[in-house]
Amino acid sequence: MKHSARLSSNRRQFLATAAAFALAPRALLAKSNPVAARPAAEIANDPRRPQFHLLPAKNWMNDPNGPIFFNGKYHMFFQYNPHAAVWGDMSWYHSVSPDMLHWTHLPLAFEPTAGGPDAFGCFSGSAIAVGKRVYVVYTGVVESTPDKATIRDGSDKLRESQCLVFSDDPNLIHWTKVPKPVVPLPPEGLAITGFRDPSAWRQDDTYYMTVGSGVARLGGCVLLYRSKDLNTWEYLHPLTSGTWNGKKTPNPCDDGEMWECPEFFALDGMHVLIYSTLGKVFWQSGQLDASTMKFTPLKTGLLDLDAFYAPKTQLDAKGRRILWGWIPERRNDAAMLEAGWSGIMSLPRVMHVDSDGTLRLQVLPETATLRAGTVPSQETRAGVLKTLRKASGEVTCVGRGDKSFEVSISADDAEIIRVSYSPEKHSFLTDEHEIVLEPHDQPTLHAFVDGSVIELILGDRIGYTKRFYYEGLTAPDIRVHATGNDEVTMNAWKIEPISSNRLTTARTA
Repeated sequence: MKHSARLSSNRRQFLATAAAFALAPRALLAKSNPVAARPAAEIANDPRRPQFHLLPAKNWMNDPNGPIFFNGKYHMFFQYNPHAAVWGDMSWYHSVSPDMLHWTHLPLAFEPTAGGPDAFGCFSGSAIAVGKRVYVVYTGVVESTPDKATIRDGSDKLRESQCLVFSDDPNLIHWTKVPKPVVPLPPEGLAITGFRDPSAWRQDDTYYMTVGSGVARLGGCVLLYRSKDLNTWEYLHPLTSGTWNGKKTPNPCDDGEMWECPEFFALDGMHVLIYSTLGKVFWQSGQLDASTMKFTPLKTGLLDLDAFYAPKTQLDAKGRRILWGWIPERRNDAAMLEAGWSGIMSLPRVMHVDSDGTLRLQVLPETATLRAGTVPSQETRAGVLKTLRKASGEVTCVGRGDKSFEVSISADDAEIIRVSYSPEKHSFLTDEHEIVLEPHDQPTLHAFVDGSVIELILGDRIGYTKRFYYEGLTAPDIRVHATGNDEVTMNAWKIEPISSNRLTTARTA
């Protein structure tokens, strides 16, 4: 979710219209000019602004970057425009939390350096702790000529390199940049379609790093590097590759010719790769041959069905693999500028892999600490209804595997989501997607509604994140209606805001 996509068109203006995820690219934006800020009080009173998701007090945010548990605290960085609620001037925002739920904003970690390898922007990357020091590898971008450009989107005027910054500060507030890129150029001999979003880890006594890329007319790939000191890197080979769909678009991320934001990690006795392309986020599970450092995928799938992109993962204090994703807007630049804010961080999701390689997801169980009382049920002719006041709350539905049922989520009689369960297929159907469950899975739905976003997990297998908007200064009540099975168990809770003023400032648990 780093650079190219964002720089080209996908990430920067990920959703300029509500109808489409992958947009026809427009010309690259120059550095954004500061825009008259909307007063903080007006932003705080915006009912569409979430109350228990992480987001900055104002302006544009996108990809999660370098989440890390360090020195007893959770640190989250993300792409941020300090000057406006639209893409531009990419810098690293910094927030800290005791529990991954309550956040305090800190000063920007770092931003572009004039004349440096990141003069056009500090794009996505990852963090790794080495003793008392934390290193961050990230993609720096500079303006370039077409012959040296790495972003192939029709403009061909931006060059990416992998950069290094480190902090010896126990609070990770002060950072020092290594002046020159640690990986200045992509591998020779490859007609690459992008070169960004590094992710580093330590394996035995060696550091490894993946970089998102692709080869023209062949497909996206993940490049693999190794190092002994995080400063000098040796290119090895593609960790794994995909296949281009053959439908050329100006932005190679829209046609599978480029993979961005790859993340590779061990999980439950297997290895997992996640990457973003075609406007979606994919996962692969399989085996890593440690002698050759080649990855063999065995299973694949989607992480989320809609508004979720450029995810990153981390290990928490308990050793759990935590997934974070960017929830983009589904409104245009004018609407984002008027609102004064854009983008949300997903709630933390815990990842597991079954013994057969199938991915399992659940929202962090500790979110239950945000509950502030139950929501009563209303019996209807066809089922059970829960009403979440002012677009805020949590709902769980648990059905029987041998009975069909349906769940509808709506606002002001306008349906936002409809999910049906078929016992014959043991699957969920929503929009054009069918989610087939494993034989031992229970048909469950777990939803969080927050201002203008619904995060839904189906069967502990896949996310379904939706944005919804409305007029006025009052959030609508959200109706969650379960029908078709008298034995569907539905529970709902009110949710405690993590900030007294919707700005997720210094309130902590």
